[in-house]
Amino acid sequence: MTPEASIPVDWPSSLPKVHRRFLELALGILPADLRVMGLAAGGSYLANAMDELSDLDLVIATQACDHASVMAERRGIAGLLGRVLAAFTGEHVGEPRLLICLYDGDPPLHVDLKFVALPDLATRVENPAVLWERDGQLSRALREGACHYPRPDLQWIEDRVWVWVHYAATKIGRGEIFEVLDFLSFFRTTVLGPLALDSVGARPAGVRKIEMLAPDHAQRLRATVGTYDAADCARALHSCIDCYRQLRAGHTSFQLRDAAEAASLRYLADIEAGLNRIAEGATCRYE
Repeated sequence: MTPEASIPVDWPSSLPKVHRRFLELALGILPADLRVMGLAAGGSYLANAMDELSDLDLVIATQACDHASVMAERRGIAGLLGRVLAAFTGEHVGEPRLLICLYDGDPPLHVDLKFVALPDLATRVENPAVLWERDGQLSRALREGACHYPRPDLQWIEDRVWVWVHYAATKIGRGEIFEVLDFLSFFRTTVLGPLALDSVGARPAGVRKIEMLAPDHAQRLRATVGTYDAADCARALHSCIDCYRQLRAGHTSFQLRDAAEAASLRYLADIEAGLNRIAEGATCRYE
């Protein structure tokens, strides 16, 4: 390990051995690349809430002038830290600076490597823990800005939610059940999970760890899970609507879309009536 990387690190007590071994290796290798200004960790590391199932969320900071060259070589850099079984970039989550890696091991280890130029650290969703830095530059860059994780925008949701409900009803009526099941998951991740987590002061990241962070809400969300059946999907959609209404209650700084809500609910009722007629007809044929 180089002298620059030999600073003491107070590891979180929850840090598993396999994760610690990876970090120790990274701290022994990355300082040799003079383009790298520091290494930081985020995610569960910050909350001392890691276990053997956790991944590692790491930030590799570079000088702005070196960022392009480091990005071009990031797969090679990742390969210095262990045997990479698979790796791909994070455009699908809107983060092209991210390299998502699966490292060989017992067990295999998921590591997210985000390559960030020092000036860009001013815009971030969390304050990562600095594991190593060159001449204090990473800490100085973090002091230049503040972390901000976007909270749910209830007006943005209300403006869309009833169109989404109408869309789901059309898919139920057409019998596109897989499409409806995808929609129910989308609704939980985009609407219900963030609102529920935000209501208990937790980070509103989809439905991440909602069972632990908001167990009462998680219990109610169980009813929003549908099976491969049109009538049950309609039931689950009603549960989504009920949960949404409960979560928006008490908020006054947004405008309700009452007409859209009423129209979409009438349409859903019509679709359900059609399903009932079909079911009754099928029953009659066998009586």
